[in-house]
Amino acid sequence: MTDERIATFPVGAAATIAELERDPHPLLALLREREPVSWLPALNGWLVTRRDLALEVMRDPDAFTVDDPRFSTAQVVGASMLSLDGVEHARHRDPFARPFRLEAVQARFAGFVSAEVDRLLDEIERMGEAELRRSLAGPLAVAAMVRALGLDDEDTGAVLGWYDSIVASVTAITAGLPAEPAAAAAFERLRKSVERAFGHDPDTSLVAAAATDGDGLSGGEVVSNAAVLLFGGIETTEGMIANAILHVLTNPEQRELIERDPALVAAAVEESLRLEPQRRWSTATPRGTSSSAVSTSASANSSRSRLRGRTAIRPSSLHPTGLTSRATTPACM
Repeated sequence: MTDERIATFPVGAAATIAELERDPHPLLALLREREPVSWLPALNGWLVTRRDLALEVMRDPDAFTVDDPRFSTAQVVGASMLSLDGVEHARHRDPFARPFRLEAVQARFAGFVSAEVDRLLDEIERMGEAELRRSLAGPLAVAAMVRALGLDDEDTGAVLGWYDSIVASVTAITAGLPAEPAAAAAFERLRKSVERAFGHDPDTSLVAAAATDGDGLSGGEVVSNAAVLLFGGIETTEGMIANAILHVLTNPEQRELIERDPALVAAAVEESLRLEPQRRWSTATPRGTSSSAVSTSASANSSRSRLRGRTAIRPSSLHPTGLTSRATTPACM
């Protein structure tokens, strides 16, 4: 069967992990054109790269599922919005998604994030130089998630340690290795911290809101979803901030436009998110089979595979509505 797939899908058969990690955009564009559904031996799975087909996979829980025992994150933190489909997915996601609407995020976090950015920039100025991912993007992401989840009593360094242990275990399981022993201890400390926020005012944190009005979520389910939000919020937010900074710094003409008109900043962030989604893949498994997972590429959601050089952020492509293209889209802090 594998030989037949290689003959049927030559572009996918020739794909390498190095291509996908270094610069996947040319390969993804070729796959969209010639093999929008392709078998990639390098991934030992199917890859869907055309928008309409990707949406079909992601929106058809009867044919495809993420509720698979091989799902590594669920093995570490338990069932959550990431590992459930349909009604159950919505039940786990909705209590946390509602407070992440754009207007709610701006109302609750704009002042805090602005003050935290000022603090981090002051520290960078004092030092005279910095590695921006570790000195700005990472600490800002951690501080924002600690605030969002209502873990204010915890040291951000300790929370980052929990995150590192949980992610290391998920990575090990994905690679076919045993779970990292430190992950269980980290998750237990996270559980205790999250549970302390259950009785707080629902307006103060995502955890308190979900525990109070969580569509029937149990305490354990709130904790599992908080863990998912923690490492998702740190890793993806850190990466997206770093990507946005890189896009601006490597395109001096666009940087000059933004400096002349700060109103373009929000739209530049939107364009950066579209150009380089931090999460490039979504994965599902065909129901009723032991087949390898079907992955859908995030770049399938883009009409252009990549904008290069000085056109990376252009006035004509800056989205006028700010951080999100639809009011119903959860916003990134």
